[in-house]
Amino acid sequence: MAMYRKLGKATKPRRALLRNQVTALLYNGKIVTTEARAKEIKKIVEPMITLAAKEKDNYETLTVDCKVPEKDKDGKRVKEVVDGKKVTKFTTVKKEIKKDMPSRMHARRQLLKTLYPVVEVPTEKAGRKKNTKEVDLVAKLFDEYGPKYADRKGGYTRMIKIGQRKGDAAMMVVLELV
Repeated sequence: MAMYRKLGKATKPRRALLRNQVTALLYNGKIVTTEARAKEIKKIVEPMITLAAKEKDNYETLTVDCKVPEKDKDGKRVKEVVDGKKVTKFTTVKKEIKKDMPSRMHARRQLLKTLYPVVEVPTEKAGRKKNTKEVDLVAKLFDEYGPKYADRKGGYTRMIKIGQRKGDAAMMVVLELV
């Protein structure tokens, strides 16, 4: 008996499909897919959320000094002349950062093995690279899903059957985080 479903695909396309759908599920909170795919995605997502719930508070907060460029009213950097060259003027600001403990860093890297990078594009300027930002899904797992599911002992996802697909009559489900 097989340990997992092959989903009618070779190894690399199957892994890419599952990684893509796991990323979409964690980013959006719900996806619509076939029942067989949903069962495989569930096997991947549940241990990820468990790991995030275990490591949610395993960090230390540090205060560091950062150099931040000064900006004028238009948002452009303020320049000053030093030794005949124009250089940006910086100010020092104190900033608090989270430093992961070793086990949380290991968990972060384990989660990054599975997740694809997600880029958020604003709707009003679709198709442009400007103002796009990369979403940190691992931070979302630790900061949002970890505390949310900390008291649960598993069962973080729910499958709701929505009927058969018209083309091939595959059972379609909505897979969502509880």
